[in-house]
Amino acid sequence: GVIRTALPNMDREVKEQYQVLIQAKDMGGQLGGLAGTTTVNITLTDVNDNPPRFPKSIFHLKVPESSHVGSAIGRIRAVDPDFGKNAEIEYNIVPGDGGNLFDITTDENTQEGVIKLKKPLDFETKKAYTFKVEASNLHLDHRFHSVGPFKDTATVKINVLDMDEPPVFSKPMYTMEVYEDTPVGTIIGAVTAQDLDAGSSSVRYFIDWKNDVDSYFTIDAIEGTIATNELLDRESTAQYNFSIIASKVSNPLLTSKVNVIINVLDVNEFPPEISVPYETSVCENAKSGQVIQTITAADKDLSPAGQRFSFKLTSEASNKPNFTVHDYRNNTAGIETRRNGYSRRQQELYFLPIVIEDSSYPVQSSTNTLTIRVCRCDSDGTIQSCNVEAIFLPVGLSTGALIAILLCIVILLVIVVLYVALRRQKKKDTLMTSKEDIRDNVIHYDDEGGGEEDTQAFDIGALRNPKVIEDNKIRRDIKPDTLRFPRHRPPAEDNTDIRDFINQRLQENDVDPSAPPYDSLATYAYEGNGSVAESLSSIDSLTTEADQDYDYLSDWGPRFKILADMFGEEESYK
Repeated sequence: GVIRTALPNMDREVKEQYQVLIQAKDMGGQLGGLAGTTTVNITLTDVNDNPPRFPKSIFHLKVPESSHVGSAIGRIRAVDPDFGKNAEIEYNIVPGDGGNLFDITTDENTQEGVIKLKKPLDFETKKAYTFKVEASNLHLDHRFHSVGPFKDTATVKINVLDMDEPPVFSKPMYTMEVYEDTPVGTIIGAVTAQDLDAGSSSVRYFIDWKNDVDSYFTIDAIEGTIATNELLDRESTAQYNFSIIASKVSNPLLTSKVNVIINVLDVNEFPPEISVPYETSVCENAKSGQVIQTITAADKDLSPAGQRFSFKLTSEASNKPNFTVHDYRNNTAGIETRRNGYSRRQQELYFLPIVIEDSSYPVQSSTNTLTIRVCRCDSDGTIQSCNVEAIFLPVGLSTGALIAILLCIVILLVIVVLYVALRRQKKKDTLMTSKEDIRDNVIHYDDEGGGEEDTQAFDIGALRNPKVIEDNKIRRDIKPDTLRFPRHRPPAEDNTDIRDFINQRLQENDVDPSAPPYDSLATYAYEGNGSVAESLSSIDSLTTEADQDYDYLSDWGPRFKILADMFGEEESYK
């Protein structure tokens, strides 16, 4: 059974699915034959026979002017009734008015055209844009070219919405110049920013403070003029880089920033000098016109293009027939000899004053002194010696002779030192013999002492016998009590307690190893029990001074005569 189409130009977009009932009969379809039926499902496959079509001819979009570059600002869509890849659409912007500010891409999932922003918008510059967009199929079928072009075109109109924007500077960056040492408060330039919104708000300026360097300048908040706030020194800082911020008065939160670079120009304030210290020498056999040194100069100022240094001698030095300066006019100069031969014995050092000037304004100059040493050289001009020793060699003294002279001087000095030392030693021995008697072991302390109560002035331990301290039993510097007993005069009965006290203290000192030697004085400070005459004081007297009779003083002898006269006069006055 062959199934064929019965109608031409079947359209899948009209009907995609068909069900056909098929009956099969045997016996050739005659009566009495058996039959069977089945259903056949027929699906029409898609072909790209329909072009894309926009549902409307004009699309309107509204975009804020603050939209960022690269952001999607709107979508448009063309309809293609085909299916699958036959329905894939490509969108393109037709070149024309405003098309260079926008771009369009295809969303693969929805087959929509996404319009994106290529450049920033400005409401104050242009408020609306109009351009055309073309939609076309990617996969074309040549069998249906006669149907017509497989693309469609629509117009897109974009209206820019006004937004409150920050002020805009007239330049993306400002560069200014100022001379060093410019007086404080000098205006060196200005920045300008404007509010481009319809309201046109006023703008205020201020410096974006980040470090102490920014304090060298100030800015007028209204005019935007930049002035110096401190004296500038190019040798310290040659360039300053800081930022200026502009804000709207109506909305201070809307700000914009711009970089400002200020270059400090050099003022010729430093004179040129010799770049490095030179060690210049001239041979004794030098010829006239010979160059012995090439010098260069340096300047602390920033040398502008084409600046030159000039070299010359002072007027006084130029009159001397020793050396001259040849300026090569390339910021270098050569020191040349002006005569044949130099003698170290006559003059070893020459001091050459050189004047160096620069070419800036105002002209600065300095005088530099070059020291030239005369040296002994061979016939080829190679320096052999420039030291002091070489000056004496032409006289006839060799190096060995000079060393011998120095050794003799050293030996004489050693002899003198030894002689003085022996004299001092002999004088010291004589003085010790006269002051010290070694046989008697006498030690001179030359210390007067502080009396009986001064126990710290003299260390009595030097007189102790160290064996007594080690033995700690008996003293060897006194005789034992068992061999000899001291003789005591029979004391009076009234002084028995004093005798016992003295004997007790004597025994304690004899057995005490830390006591002083036996020829030292020991003070016991014992007062006694009292006097037979009792107290002579009148404190305990029962009678008053008026009741006293002093006539008995006259009977005591001539020693109390003055005392008797004194108290006798008091009685007569009474």
